[in-house]
Amino acid sequence: MKRIYMDHGASTPVDKEVIDEMIPYFDKYFGNPSSIHSFGREAFDAVEESRSKVADILNADADEIIFTSGGTESDNLGIKGAAYLNKDKIGGKGYHIITSSIEHPAVLATCRHLEKQGFNVKYLPVDKYGIIRIKDLEEAISKDTFLITIMYANNEIGTIEPINEIGRIARKHDVLFHTDAVQAICKTPIDVGESNVDLLSVSAHKIYGPKGVGALYIRNGVKIYPLAHGGGHEKGLRSSTYNTPGIVGLGKACELGKTRLKEDMAHLKNLRDKLIKDILKIEESYLNGHPEKRLVNNAHFRFTAIEGESLNMMLDEKGIASATGSACSSKKLQASHVLMAIGLKPEEAHGSLRLTLGRKNTEEDVSYVASVLPDIVERLRKMSPLWNR
Repeated sequence: MKRIYMDHGASTPVDKEVIDEMIPYFDKYFGNPSSIHSFGREAFDAVEESRSKVADILNADADEIIFTSGGTESDNLGIKGAAYLNKDKIGGKGYHIITSSIEHPAVLATCRHLEKQGFNVKYLPVDKYGIIRIKDLEEAISKDTFLITIMYANNEIGTIEPINEIGRIARKHDVLFHTDAVQAICKTPIDVGESNVDLLSVSAHKIYGPKGVGALYIRNGVKIYPLAHGGGHEKGLRSSTYNTPGIVGLGKACELGKTRLKEDMAHLKNLRDKLIKDILKIEESYLNGHPEKRLVNNAHFRFTAIEGESLNMMLDEKGIASATGSACSSKKLQASHVLMAIGLKPEEAHGSLRLTLGRKNTEEDVSYVASVLPDIVERLRKMSPLWNR
């Protein structure tokens, strides 16, 4: 049976060049980067070279990159780190964070945790495409606001937020700006200087790197409080023995991502647009997210009177890997908070399908998905009490 992977928003295969780059650091250059002998120095040099590669794709300085275990830790370190530093200074009670209603659970759960500790969090609504209103953001800022955390691009519907405008407003009001760029990196150009971002989260496994490693960009001069204490690694902000092979893999993935960015974007956009055009030929099918301001690899649909989990299982039987939403939420039965936030009814949200493309997908893959999907939708609608045709 033909097998097609269209769930790159959940995770990507590790690039062969990334694997080749990592392998020597498991056995040949295995030293602890914190050790001063030659074995340690070899590993240390590899870590620092990777730090430069991660910085390069963000147009940042190498000393602004802190290595973590992935996007979730980066979000926690950036948001809690900024909050706890403010709590130490001002007591924390009543102090204000602004985020959006469609953030990744790594951000939303962190904000809810901080609310329990006395912080005030404002959850901005979004429009029908999933974009925050700049007017709402400006009106939400108060004298107590110290942090804005808005994702670069949504992990479910692919909508890209107005990051440069958000950064301009944050800088104008002297408020820190964190963005979760886990889905956006290597799919759209990112320039932390141009966007006035202070903190930015990255994960390797979304960009053809290994799982379990990521990074947090921290603009020079920005202070945050560490969450883990120990040996004082990463400027004292993230104590832990370095995952040298993983860090090397992240660095190589970023290097390849920058080199291939234009080629990848053109390839993915072509496939995405064809996929959207073909699938929207199905009766009562709709595109979720902004039609243009969206990630080049993301196509997110909903189908009237369809149950998304059943749709995914039937696609899997045809060899097609897909998702109903984010990987972190795909096994949950409640309606997606993102789809509810853009104004969908629960029954509409449950009929969703996320297809996220990757480098190795082809036009043949897209044509195959578009050819099998109409029959699956028809079969499910025949069984649905909500379908009145």
